[in-house]
Amino acid sequence: MKRKSNADLNDFPNPTMIAVNGVQLEVFEAGRENVGKPIVLCHGFPEHAYSWRYQVPALVKAGYHVIIPNQRGYGNSSCPTVVTEYDIEHLTGDLLGLLDYYGYKDATFVGHDWGANVVWSLTLLHPTRVNKVINLSLPYQVRGEKPWIEWMEEVFGMDFYFVHFNRQPGVADKIMDENKFNFLRNIYRKNVPLQAPEPGMSMINLAQAEKPLGDPVMSDHDLSVYVSAFEGSGFTGGINWYRNLDRNWHFLAEVNPIIQQPTLMIYGGQDMIPKFEQLPEFVPQVEVITLDCGHWIQQEMPEETNQSILNWLEKQDIVGQSN
Repeated sequence: MKRKSNADLNDFPNPTMIAVNGVQLEVFEAGRENVGKPIVLCHGFPEHAYSWRYQVPALVKAGYHVIIPNQRGYGNSSCPTVVTEYDIEHLTGDLLGLLDYYGYKDATFVGHDWGANVVWSLTLLHPTRVNKVINLSLPYQVRGEKPWIEWMEEVFGMDFYFVHFNRQPGVADKIMDENKFNFLRNIYRKNVPLQAPEPGMSMINLAQAEKPLGDPVMSDHDLSVYVSAFEGSGFTGGINWYRNLDRNWHFLAEVNPIIQQPTLMIYGGQDMIPKFEQLPEFVPQVEVITLDCGHWIQQEMPEETNQSILNWLEKQDIVGQSN
């Protein structure tokens, strides 16, 4: 299987393979001169550490030790074959392992999409290891009375991609693997015209669509980094995160649902993911920002994202110094 080369990543940091929590993670690190001030950036689906390429120089310049893993199932990181090895206990355990590897008691964690879900969960399960939270696109998910996939199946039906991934294992994986370029080209779009959802499963539709909608989020070169990475890993590892949602629901049963850490939530105003209006009830120290973009916030509006993050972090530092 083809794996991406370091040259594909241009000025992005070179990776190191780090053994944590029973797996090998491909980790990109910058700003080691800023040791003592860690910030960990967590990608989503179907993404790659490279999705944070625009944030790295700005965070290093601001004095942060930037740590960006390709999480399990992605890039050159381990892709376990057992589905349950992608549950929230394993995913958060990988991040704890990274903190331990670098000798950090805690860190600021930044997540986008599924990475945000992992950061929310990490903060609930291991609150002493997270000092600040910055999440993009995906707000806090309330643990309701029914497991998440069971609830989604009732509300959205069998074709909803979360449900389909769980109820028809292997079907979407195969189609996405057979259409890697098409799928990634078609999903990484912005300014997509509003239209009624197509019948069928959205991720399969994207993989099989001949023409993309809207405008590309990234250059052909940047897209090739993603395509090359998924030629090596395939999509099953990332999809297995979805296949543990109900298992995660059980893990979180006894956890205090309130997040006390200072938190920044950045929404894309054109994103299909709805805002969570009750967010302050569960995250009392939250500040909310909405940028005029779609789902791929830090890649669509990198300068505005960087400014929002850095301004908020600076504000937190001032508050910390005054206490």
